[in-house]
Amino acid sequence: MLADACVGVLGRVFDDGRVLERELAAAFRAYPKWGKRDRSFVAETAYEVVRWRRALAWVADSGDPSSLCAAQWRRMELEIPEWWSWPGGDVAEMAAREPELGGQPRAIRESLPDWLDQRGAAELGDAWDGEIAAMNHRAPVFLRVNRLVAEVGGVLDWLADHGVEAAAVEGCPDGLVLPLGKLLPRKLAEDGRVEIQDAGSQQVAPLLEAAPGMRAIDSCAGAGGKTLHLAALMAGKGELLALDVGPRKLRELKRRARLAGVRGLKVGVWDQETDRRYAGWADRVLVDAPCSGLGTLRRQPDLKWRLAEPALEKVRRLQRRLLDHHGELVKPGGKMVYATCSILPGENRGQVANLLERDPRWTLEEELEVSPAATGWDGFYAARLRREG
Repeated sequence: MLADACVGVLGRVFDDGRVLERELAAAFRAYPKWGKRDRSFVAETAYEVVRWRRALAWVADSGDPSSLCAAQWRRMELEIPEWWSWPGGDVAEMAAREPELGGQPRAIRESLPDWLDQRGAAELGDAWDGEIAAMNHRAPVFLRVNRLVAEVGGVLDWLADHGVEAAAVEGCPDGLVLPLGKLLPRKLAEDGRVEIQDAGSQQVAPLLEAAPGMRAIDSCAGAGGKTLHLAALMAGKGELLALDVGPRKLRELKRRARLAGVRGLKVGVWDQETDRRYAGWADRVLVDAPCSGLGTLRRQPDLKWRLAEPALEKVRRLQRRLLDHHGELVKPGGKMVYATCSILPGENRGQVANLLERDPRWTLEEELEVSPAATGWDGFYAARLRREG
């Protein structure tokens, strides 16, 4: 049953474009009697097959999910059951092909669609090899200590009292990291002292330089990870507005804000009147723009199979519009941070350069690039701009 469940999840991800995390959650709900080891086996198989789809298909000489699972179980050093069948069905042939994988083109050995490999190489040059290799490793769980209610030392002690091992993260003042493969128990995640947030993501909000007493807007807030970080940096003083086009995400943000002890946060659904209503209102605006999400492939390996090149071009057009419209929320002398969780320059410094060229009111103050290869964190980009008029 567990093996068949793996194939079912993979079929829905590959054939129907479903989100892997959601499909696994649905499978766990459908089989509530599965124990921890059962869920771990299904999740690890599914994630690693999705991560290494093309490499496994080359080894198995088949892209059928049953073949991919067989190849992955060999990678996990598990014995393939005698009753398991797959196209080809020859373990000896797989074993013979495995040593030759390293000599295959990068798109196969690093398991990427051809178009994405070509785009990454065109935009990042020689750096692409290191970045995609880093993003093919599993990611640990990172936490951000909520400074509104706790300090790093106290949280480390609190976690230890609950049997959770964690360590401080160099270069990330409020960051903690769990050992690879370990999760934070739900009751601790809902306590309010910590937020699950990658260390790369934690670099973005401080770049905005939002201080207590200011007016700040998170204009693409989503479920609010960076909004809550801004609230902590502002010490709960001033005015903080979170906007998004998705009401469901904003409801989740409100719930998380209550748990985190955030007070005075305003939440609103962005509409056509928003730019007019808040024009020139804010000292600080964060534009955490929709993007390809390529910096998060460690956590979302299925994203590389769901993303298509036309969609990437569409999101770039959206990014330009957001910079134009949301920049109007900043008052003269105020600052805006444009951020993405992508490592592609065309979504990052290319967009900033384009804005600077067409709108002389903006001045670039500082850029931040978080490289997965250099840090072991998710990939992010952020740029702080000052509005002169």
